[in-house]
Amino acid sequence: MTRVLLIHDTYLLRMALAVLIGREPDLEVSSASWHGALSTSRALRPDVYVVDMDSPHAGGECGIGELGNRCRNGGEPGALLALATAGQPGPLRRAYEMGALGYLSKNASPDRLVEGIRHVAKGERYIDESLGFGFLQAAEIPLTRRELSVLSLAAEGASVGEIARSLHLSNGTVRNYMAAITRKTGARNRVDAIRISRGAGWL
Repeated sequence: MTRVLLIHDTYLLRMALAVLIGREPDLEVSSASWHGALSTSRALRPDVYVVDMDSPHAGGECGIGELGNRCRNGGEPGALLALATAGQPGPLRRAYEMGALGYLSKNASPDRLVEGIRHVAKGERYIDESLGFGFLQAAEIPLTRRELSVLSLAAEGASVGEIARSLHLSNGTVRNYMAAITRKTGARNRVDAIRISRGAGWL
C-alpha cells in the first residue's frame, strides 16, 4: 500500500482529488492544506506528497522547502509530485530546486495523476510533457528560489514583517531581497516587480 498525502489549500478540490485517488486499491490517501502539511506528514509518514505549487504558501515556512528537506534528509519518507500550471515557470522552478521527482499539469487526467504517483513512489522521475516549455522558461528566471518565495508572499499582500516571520528571516534581509528583486526585474518598486513577475508567469 502506497501512502499519499495530497496538499492543496482549496478544501473542495483536495477532497475531490482525494476521493478520486483513493478509489485505487493500492493507494491510501490523506489530505491537508499547506498550513497543516508538516504536522500531518509527521503523523502519516507518506510515501508520496502530491503538492499544489500554485499556492503562495508553497514557498512559505510550511511549504515545499521544508517538505523537500524532510525527504532529502531522511526525516520523513516520501517523494514529491508537484502539481503545476503550464505557463507558470516560477512554481516549477521552486519544485525542481526542492528535489521534486514528479511534475504534473493541473489539466492532466486523474489517470495521469495516479500514474505519476506510482512512478515517483518507485523512485522514478515523472514529467508531464505539457510542462516542457515551462521548464525552459524556468531556466531563464533571473530570481533565486528565495527571492521567488519572498515575492510570492509579497504578492499576496504580506508585509515585510509577515514575510520575515514566515521565512525565518530578519526584516532587513527581506528588504534586501526586495531591493534585489526590484533591480533584477527592472521594476520601479515592489508593486511593479509583482506586476512584471506575474506577467512573466514567475508567480
